[in-house]
Amino acid sequence: MNVFHVKHAAVPPANVLILPGWQNSGPDHWQSRWEALHGYRRVDQHDWTTPRRGDWIARLEDVILGCEDGPVVLVAHSLGCILTAAWAQVSRSTARVQAALLVAPGDPERDELRSVLPSWSPIVRQPLPFPSVLVGSRNDPYCPFERAQGMASSWGSRFVDLGDAGHINAESGLGDWPQGHALLTELTELIDRKD
Repeated sequence: MNVFHVKHAAVPPANVLILPGWQNSGPDHWQSRWEALHGYRRVDQHDWTTPRRGDWIARLEDVILGCEDGPVVLVAHSLGCILTAAWAQVSRSTARVQAALLVAPGDPERDELRSVLPSWSPIVRQPLPFPSVLVGSRNDPYCPFERAQGMASSWGSRFVDLGDAGHINAESGLGDWPQGHALLTELTELIDRKD
């Protein structure tokens, strides 16, 4: 069983929360594989097709408040990254979250996405109140590389350049994506060493 040790308190696998993006993550997505391999928990949203920011924030808050047995780590992809920033701006529970791995943030401010994701603009740009790593791709069709770098800078995230990896999803051919899991492990170990 994978148990992270964060701030001298173990993070149970069920407290590593998987935050998929718009339309959820399918069975071949690394998020789904991590869920199956490591016992992490997906935050199931009520509507994956027409997501509303307020609804997704409320659902994430409920799940985090339900994690009673230790700190929480977030593992977000695409719109899940934008959700993390939006939730952190309004929640009073941010101290429960010890770290976040943010992968391939989508850009709902782009014209072609703004019309289908109207409640997600503007993107919250304030620093996150917990350590984070943002992994970006140079040829992500949903977010230009420079925009991903800008989000990392705004959020205070360490930026990792994954090269030409598309949207860092199932179509990117990453399989279980051990490199990404190593980043998650490294992030949580760094937090542990700070205390």
